[in-house]
Amino acid sequence: MQEALYNTTLLGSPEIVLLSCDNSLAQYKAIFIYKMSADQTEAADIICCASCDIAELDDIKLMECDACDLVRYCSDECQQDHQPQHEAICIERAAELRDEKLFRQPKSSFMGDCPICFLPLPLDPKKSSMQSCCSKVVCKGCLYADFLRQLEERLGRVCPFCRQPLPKGEEEAHRNNMKRAEANDPIAIRCIGAKHYSAGDYDTAFEYWTKAAELGDAVAHFGLSLLYEKGQGVEKDKKKEVYHLKKAAIAGHHLARFKLGLYERKNEGFERAVKHWIIAANLGSDEAIGVLKQCYKWGKVTKEDFATALRGHQAAVDATKSLQREAAPELVTGREVYWE
Repeated sequence: MQEALYNTTLLGSPEIVLLSCDNSLAQYKAIFIYKMSADQTEAADIICCASCDIAELDDIKLMECDACDLVRYCSDECQQDHQPQHEAICIERAAELRDEKLFRQPKSSFMGDCPICFLPLPLDPKKSSMQSCCSKVVCKGCLYADFLRQLEERLGRVCPFCRQPLPKGEEEAHRNNMKRAEANDPIAIRCIGAKHYSAGDYDTAFEYWTKAAELGDAVAHFGLSLLYEKGQGVEKDKKKEVYHLKKAAIAGHHLARFKLGLYERKNEGFERAVKHWIIAANLGSDEAIGVLKQCYKWGKVTKEDFATALRGHQAAVDATKSLQREAAPELVTGREVYWE
């Protein structure tokens, strides 16, 4: 074997070429090692089809793999041809992407903010109320402040947000809900489903909750998980139950996140379960803090992680407090005229 090093010029830059020749000199192989210019670097970054190597240019647009973000294709045929080579790594990457989305800390709970004072709504449903006229969930502090203003000015009782007259009874409130449901309001649709669920009409509850879930309502997803867990109106289905729990958890539903932790502890172990409970604690979940306390005693959670969860929980709870809310009496549940 003979080898020789030569200095040469490749694309205007001094380079080194390594020539490897066999004894017969019948064949040779050249390996070019060169430093790319800025233009060459940009060209190397051009995205190409993973199957046929065609580059994405102005008139050629590539489509991403349906499951992962690793490769792109110029056609369905190329995707099918490349599938045997790509399948294993695609499955692995798709699982990673699902976990990244699942374990991302939501910016807020599913409750969101009060539309009047713009403070986060408490997780306790007794500290806020949904208005049937506009489907807005208003905190008790704003409800009470508006009640006192109307009482002082001797005004008629109206919604503190949209100023429509409050319903005079359950029948009128139901008509308001139906009107909002016809406008594809997911909260109104979910509330109608909840009424049917409370009445034992699980089939109708399933229909309303399915529609609300399709519109992105986290509570509807949680309700569907209950139906699949208990087999109410549907066949018991653990896979669909977990699917809806994940959808609700990603949207900031603390109880869904807590239940996912229980499921993971049973099936995958404490590591993934603890991740769920820490996320729920950061949303203000008392249930999650309680179970994390036990995990800390058992040595399943580090002192640092438990302390971080405690601080996150307290910060979430404190964010929902205000002097106006603290001064307001407890709401009378099931009514939109809260105080006499």
